[in-house]
Parts: sequence; structure tokens; C-alpha cells
Amino acid sequence: MREKEYRYASAAHNGLLFLRGVPGVAFGDRVSIRDQRGQKRNGQVILSSDELVMVQILEGTDDLSLDDTWVRFLEAPFEMPLSPDILGRVFNGIGEPRDDRPPIVSRLRRNVNGQPINPIARAYPREFIQTGISAIDGLNSLVRGQKLPIFSGSGLPHNKLAAQIVRQSKLLGEESRFVVVFAAMGVSYADAQFFREDFESNGVVMFTNLADDPPIERLILPRTAMTAAEYLAFDLDLHVLVVLTDMTYYAEALREVATAKGDVPTRKGYPGYLYSDLAEIYERAGRVRERHGSITMVPVVSMPSDDITHPIPDLTGYITEGQIVLSRELNNQDLYPPVNIPPSLSRLMKDGIGKDDTREDHPRVTNQLYAAYAKALEVRNLASIIGPDELPDLDRKYLQFADGFEQCFLAQGMDEDRSIIQTLNIAWELLSLLPGDVLSRVSEADLARYHHWNSSP
Repeated sequence: MREKEYRYASAAHNGLLFLRGVPGVAFGDRVSIRDQRGQKRNGQVILSSDELVMVQILEGTDDLSLDDTWVRFLEAPFEMPLSPDILGRVFNGIGEPRDDRPPIVSRLRRNVNGQPINPIARAYPREFIQTGISAIDGLNSLVRGQKLPIFSGSGLPHNKLAAQIVRQSKLLGEESRFVVVFAAMGVSYADAQFFREDFESNGVVMFTNLADDPPIERLILPRTAMTAAEYLAFDLDLHVLVVLTDMTYYAEALREVATAKGDVPTRKGYPGYLYSDLAEIYERAGRVRERHGSITMVPVVSMPSDDITHPIPDLTGYITEGQIVLSRELNNQDLYPPVNIPPSLSRLMKDGIGKDDTREDHPRVTNQLYAAYAKALEVRNLASIIGPDELPDLDRKYLQFADGFEQCFLAQGMDEDRSIIQTLNIAWELLSLLPGDVLSRVSEADLARYHHWNSSP
């Protein structure tokens, strides 16, 4: 690897170094900075021209003396050393250990920016992944190779839900080949400690960037995590679940760096390339033909002001295959997980459930639950106007179903791991509150086998 000579910096401001007269430097190249005390700092080129080079320093420019600062352009992007030893380790955004253990020593190092999967080589996502959470497994199933985001809001328990997914997820029949890569961006120290303690004994590959860490590291971290996931999936033939939280902090860091570079802002001040930048990360998930391993992704997006039309969730929805939406109303009722069922969906669910994957009645039960809950919400709105006593008997059954659905199906403990069979059995217990002649989405055989209608009040 060729390196340019050490050079003096010409200016420094707000974590940025500005240098003039450095031709041939490429955008994204890694930079090594040596300050006046001889300590090393890391940086990345974020703007390059024949007249000016702008470097974002990960450790910031505090206490940096320009007269005694040397800059080395390494003419290579950030790379991560890879080996099976990364399992169970904790790293920062650029792949350096954060768990007080020795660094990974390996001859295999890969560019964290990765390579896009050839669309022709992609295999269609299939095979059910069990998360142990009924609201997901029963109604919005996750399949191997899918990208299924969680849309949340400030103060909602998306971090607890993400942690539960990490702890409980498994690919039925191949549990030993299933691993998790977890990436946390812009989290508080308390949240980072919670994640670390929660995953300590689970063999999770964890990447963390704290709220006071530099924003440029927040942009590198998901790419570093995906590089580790690609190695585990396509070199070691493992099935990898990648959980990214929170992509809103990533997008805000992108906006901050774009503003420093002078890029033209668009909606809400985000750069025009926000869509393509997010796609670079999301599209690294998937399955590849003739490869046993796979990458499944669950990114968490906290919606500013609970606005699902905000650019970050809006663009994420275009790239991914569905969404799990959390409800502030259900959360205010102390219901966990507060999954808002009507706007939630998994577009690839149909390809991972049914006779050979979960249970034969699963697709029909899902449709029936959606239909019954939608009808129950209409009845609940009507009851709020005229009162439940004025409703006919069937409508009062729907009210009973809605309460049971939220309290028994949606709600579960943070450590409660339900199998898909348990989830479907709970669904039938609730559907048995309604007479069989209104359950038009299930078959007669399903009713004969699972439905236990009791006409008594």
C-alpha cells in the first residue's frame, strides 16, 4: 500500500482538517493524524479536489496544534480484520476492540464499503425466522434474507424490542448455524451497557457508537457491521441476522457531514443522496445463489415527531420489504411490545410460512386475525360514541376479542420466548371468542380442528 508523505494541516475546525495542495487523494480514503504529543488519530477524506482536501477526524480536533500536526494519507479505505474470533466481541465503528480484549489478528482484511450483490446472483428470501414475539411471528413474519425495519418513536421501547429479537431469534432446524450482528449508533452509555450485558453470553458480534462519539464514525459503523456479516454469511456459511439501531442517528450524522462539505440540502436538510446512501447499506442483506449462508436485516428507525412520512422512514420503506410500526397509544397503556398492527406488514411473509415452514393454517390465521381486529377496532370506535350496552351481541364479542388480542396475543414479557405453535394456539383461543360463521378467512377444516366456539356470554 502506497502512502503519501506526512503533511502539515493548514486549518482545523469542528472536527475537520483542511489541507491545500494535496493532489491525487480519493474520497473515503483513510487518514492517519499524529498530533503534537505523538498520539495517533484516525480520519477519513470527505471532500477532495485539486485545491482542497477536507478530512473528518474521528477523535475530533480538540487540543490539536497545527504547527505540530502531521497527516498521512494511506490511499486506502477503512478495512476490518476478519476471523471466526469476532464472534462474541465488541467493537467500535471502525472495527477496533471495545471490550478490553486483544485486537483481531488476521491476514484477511476487507474494505468496509463492501461490494454490492449482483442482482442476478440474488436468491429469493425464504424460510421462516422465529423471533419468539407473537406480533412479529404470527402477523408479520420475518424470512431469511429479508429486510424488515422497525418504525418507532422517541421514548418507545424499540431498544428493548431489538434486544429481545437478538436474544430469541432462531432459524428453525439450523439453530447452530445462526448468529447475530448487532450495531448501535448514537446510543447513550446506559443503553450501550444494557446491550453489552444482555448479549454477553450469546456470542453476538456487537458494534457500538456512543452519542458523544464522532459522527463520521457513525457513518462507518453500519458498513463495518455489514462487512463482518458478509464474512460470517458468505465465507463461513452462517445465517446472520443484522440488527441496526438507530438509523435515524445515522442519517442525522450524514446530514451533519454533508453540511460541513457544503452539499446542497433537500427535504428536512438531508442531502439528496440520502436514498442511495441508505440503499448502499440495506442492499448488502440478502441471499446469494449457491451460497448456504444469508444475511437478514432488522434496522430500527425512530421517526421524528412520530411522522412516518419523514424522509428517513419514508425512504427506508422504499428499500425494504415491509415494516413493524410501534404505537405510542399502546405503549401508554403499558402494553409491550406496542406493535401497531394495521400499518405493519411483512411483504415476504407468504414465502416463509405454511405447511413446510410453520403450520398449515398459519397464512389463513394471519388473514383472519387482521380482518377480525380491523372489525373490532371499528366496533370499539362505535362503542365510544353510543356506549357498549347499545351494541348487538356479536359486536360485544368483537370488543371482547379486541381486548383479548391486545392483552394476550400482542402483549408478552420481555423475556417471554413463544414458539410459533404457541403463537398460533393463542390466536385460535382468541378466534374462538367469535362464532365460526363470521370467520370467513379460514377453512372448514381449520374450524373443525382448532375452533372452540362457546356461545355463552
